[in-house]
Amino acid sequence: MSQQHPIVAVTGMAGAGLSTVRHAFKAVFERLRIQPAIVHGDGFRRYTDRQFSALLDEARDSGRRISWFGPDCNHFPELEAFFHTYGETGSGVFREYAHNEVHGARLKVGAGEFTPWKPLPAHSDLLFYEGQHGGVMASTWTRRQVDSRHFPPEIDRRVGRSGIDVAQHVDLLIGVVPAINLEWIQKIHRDCAKGYCSVEESVETILRRMDDYLHYIVPQFGLTDINIQRMPLVDASNPFMARDVPADHESILVIHFRDKRRYDFVDLMQRIPGSRMTRSSTMTVPGGELKLALEVICAPLLQEMMERRG
Repeated sequence: MSQQHPIVAVTGMAGAGLSTVRHAFKAVFERLRIQPAIVHGDGFRRYTDRQFSALLDEARDSGRRISWFGPDCNHFPELEAFFHTYGETGSGVFREYAHNEVHGARLKVGAGEFTPWKPLPAHSDLLFYEGQHGGVMASTWTRRQVDSRHFPPEIDRRVGRSGIDVAQHVDLLIGVVPAINLEWIQKIHRDCAKGYCSVEESVETILRRMDDYLHYIVPQFGLTDINIQRMPLVDASNPFMARDVPADHESILVIHFRDKRRYDFVDLMQRIPGSRMTRSSTMTVPGGELKLALEVICAPLLQEMMERRG
């Protein structure tokens, strides 16, 4: 953690509501006149889409299970080194991933490919990370996972001794996660709507990545400062037969605060319509109020960070 160069990380699955969270934070940054350096976790993937497809074919033939969630397909050491370097200097190197052809044209790379590694823009007030591994921990990794061209030897040695602990560098870690059945419903419908694959192939992906999900995604939600879990209020008992994704008004947000002493819950409930406390550290909020809840809860925390910077 860093007083001069704080890091805010939002971690969660694609389709969990990360884009809504990103836009909510952008609005708060603008209102508070905070200049963030925004980085997406996809840039720390190890393979392009084409490389991953070839690797996936090889893995199927050998009976191996790989996914975008685990260390084999991500630059975990480089991600931790990036967070560490930003906390120390307010800088670091990153790259961007092209999600589609339009995005790739803007980045001047093909869809599913990466830009070259490059330094962050100068003079940011904080780092804002959005992705799947903002609080990831991994006890073991191999030396081939570190690209020494981009990171200094002392960082290479430090993460090599202790394993991977990205969460330790984050000043505010927020987890955004739907209930597991809702997460599967969202994935299946998203994959099919965008033409990525069939229902059967989407289910196969869910099963293939389950081990990495349990080891590298779920544990992060035990390290977060704030967890936001979306729960359906309609029947989602069989996610593989659901005809549609529950709408915002058909869901509720369960928000858990790790350190309840930091928050004035009476004030929060007055400012977030329909909210109530279910435990001393847990609040429920109507499903359509995610953006408002984030602004009300997080703006004072960001102000504190800026005040500590002086």
